[in-house]
Amino acid sequence: MDSTPLCHLHFVFIPLMAPGHLLPMVDMAKLFARRKVKASIVTTPFNSSQFQDSIEREIQSGSPIQILHVQFPCVEAGLPEGCESLDTLPSMDLVANFANALDLLQQPLEELLVKQIPFPSCIIADNHLLCVADVADKLNIPRIIFDGTNSFFLLCNHNLDKYKVHEAVSNEGKFLVPGMPHRIELRRSQLPGIFNPGTNLKLQAYREKVREASKRAYGVVVNSFKELEGEYVEEYQRVTGHKVWCVGPVSLSNKDEKDKALRSKRSSCDEGEYVMKWLDSWPPRSVIYVCLGSLNRATPQQLIELGLGLEATKRPFIWVLRGAYGREEMDKCNRAFLTHCGWNSTLEGICSGVPLVTFPLFAEQFYNEKVVVQVREIGASVGAESVVHLGEEYKSQVQVTREYFKDSIEKVMGEGKEKEEIRERSRKYGEMARNAIERGGSSYVNMSLLIDDIVRVKGLDQS
Repeated sequence: MDSTPLCHLHFVFIPLMAPGHLLPMVDMAKLFARRKVKASIVTTPFNSSQFQDSIEREIQSGSPIQILHVQFPCVEAGLPEGCESLDTLPSMDLVANFANALDLLQQPLEELLVKQIPFPSCIIADNHLLCVADVADKLNIPRIIFDGTNSFFLLCNHNLDKYKVHEAVSNEGKFLVPGMPHRIELRRSQLPGIFNPGTNLKLQAYREKVREASKRAYGVVVNSFKELEGEYVEEYQRVTGHKVWCVGPVSLSNKDEKDKALRSKRSSCDEGEYVMKWLDSWPPRSVIYVCLGSLNRATPQQLIELGLGLEATKRPFIWVLRGAYGREEMDKCNRAFLTHCGWNSTLEGICSGVPLVTFPLFAEQFYNEKVVVQVREIGASVGAESVVHLGEEYKSQVQVTREYFKDSIEKVMGEGKEKEEIRERSRKYGEMARNAIERGGSSYVNMSLLIDDIVRVKGLDQS
């Protein structure tokens, strides 16, 4: 790739204000900037405070990266002052207000982008930011979407939307997803909200708008790697004609301990040092790490069953509890730690080369379970059978008992040939993930192809 036009390229990254969406886009922006493409991250002052030190370190190393600020219209949208991220909402009943605030960002974003030098060559934006689609169309800037999921998710949703096979079964009924490279069976109750809506009609209408706006995008960038789901990338591109670039795992952009420590200020340094010291006291690969994040939808009763199941294994475990539903009740249990889940934590687990025990709760997490347990056979399911919708946790009952948790953990950590094979496959996928992001790896090459594509689209190869 000729490096001459790169000084004229300007990629603008606009993440959704939620940790699981924000941090991978920041990592992605850092990777592009290290390729000498100017990268701008647009967010609010509150959200940028989480990664400001990390970006300053990139700037000091010579990367052409910057943070651009817009003010979040909390009051105008009926939100309490300071509620600038999904995980800071005092109630999930305010999700609709949060969506309204995102729509109100259209004019400030437009005014900000027209002032940029060089003018933006493309926008990489979270697909939940509907106003960005209109801004990109008006300013004639290619818009590439990112939604924090994977190619399996893209293909599965496309095929369900096209064939609607799920509509012929009851809520608990199973069906075969057509057109998938592997035989994939799901329950209707396990589908994400777009196909399995709860009672929040405003939220469902918003999901429909997101899906329609996604169809207008120039392409999709995915935080995954070819070796993990290459057949799903190829099939999705074949049946849709959409451009897809797998450029992950982007969390591996954080090479050393300081990078990792600066990734988010929401992590406590003292707490991290304590945890690392505790981890060092145990033999390698002996500790269970539980990821059920700050937006998790499990009830306190369900989390208690999980805790009892973990204790029953007689194995050491970490369970980070931060901002979870029912936090006050769970604090009384004093059961260790709980952290985030979803595709980010799944992918980071894969990068670590360890087998996964899957406990999906909502959104696309049941899809991710299929990738781990069935497609790549690097984990075990605890047997959850239905999603827990945003704001409807009070309706949920315990889905998985302590016995299921204990048995699933033993499936990946116990003795025996089958369990050893799971651990060996996990180790190999961890190695492939790390190689993908290095120079010459599949994700490194895909990032080059994306840059080349934008160079051609903007006519910079002829300048």
